[in-house]
Amino acid sequence: MTPPATSALLIHNRLDRASPAHQRRRGSMPDVAQSRIGAHVRGRLDRVGMGQIEVPVRLIDAEGVERLIPARAEAYVNLADPESKGIHMSRLFLRLQEGLAAGPLSLQVIRAVLESMWDSHADLSDEAHLSLEFDWMVRRAALVSANAGWRIYPVRVEASLTPRGLRLRLGATITYSSTCPCSAALARQLIQEAFDRRFADGSLSADEVRAWLGTPEAICATPHSQRSLAEVLVEVAGADEAPSFAELINQVEESLGTVVQAAVKREDEQAFALVNGQNTMFCEDAARRIKTRLDQEPRIVDYRVQCTHQESLHPHDAVSVVTKGVPGGLRP
Repeated sequence: MTPPATSALLIHNRLDRASPAHQRRRGSMPDVAQSRIGAHVRGRLDRVGMGQIEVPVRLIDAEGVERLIPARAEAYVNLADPESKGIHMSRLFLRLQEGLAAGPLSLQVIRAVLESMWDSHADLSDEAHLSLEFDWMVRRAALVSANAGWRIYPVRVEASLTPRGLRLRLGATITYSSTCPCSAALARQLIQEAFDRRFADGSLSADEVRAWLGTPEAICATPHSQRSLAEVLVEVAGADEAPSFAELINQVEESLGTVVQAAVKREDEQAFALVNGQNTMFCEDAARRIKTRLDQEPRIVDYRVQCTHQESLHPHDAVSVVTKGVPGGLRP
């Protein structure tokens, strides 16, 4: 079967793109972006570029294995020349692809990509901005049993290179459980009242009370809990002094104490019930716990934390936001 003429032309062009004829043809193609604009529409632009770029990133996982992970990128430069019509988007795209392929993702690689983006627009721009979003996978051990399972954490890198220097931010979303302290207190009151009714005659024995505590009549009320999200964005001191995603996630999880589990047997579920009972928290409590931990990390110079409790009591969420409070820094 003979392929369509258009397909044959594309194949021919790809094979001969280095030929002198192809180069002459490319050189004769119009480039509207090189034209100047009218005085009535002149002006600088803060950011011009692309969002939702599909790219792979190379990551070294916790087991030391390099993996190729799908990611979404945003790549921008500013348009500092007020008379230029636009930027060269294809240059940003190609520099991004080339830079991410250079090696496993690191903040040093991010900086090199930004410098390359800036260099590609040296005649038009004096800033470059890049962000990446992807999933970080970690294998987590069960609370008690000898099992383990994978957890996935959405993570983010934001980086800017300007005449003021390099700015780097790391973000992660951590899922945890939150048991309402108010609901827990109200449930305990109902259990006390059930106890008073059952043993109103004053006759008590340890065995009888113990047996009664194991019945549904005794534990007649339970507090409401919800799956909750901590969205953390931190600004780090520099590419060479920054916590890894694993370190950042671990610090937040340790401060909360009630992170959701992967592999769960009955003994793990019982242990999870215990840590929830010992760590009841409002959204305000969760944000303050994370704040206290991040304030102890010298490599983090600024942060923004949002805790969202997706309540089982209400159809709406309970939300708290806290920042470090750096002048001119991250805001609520």
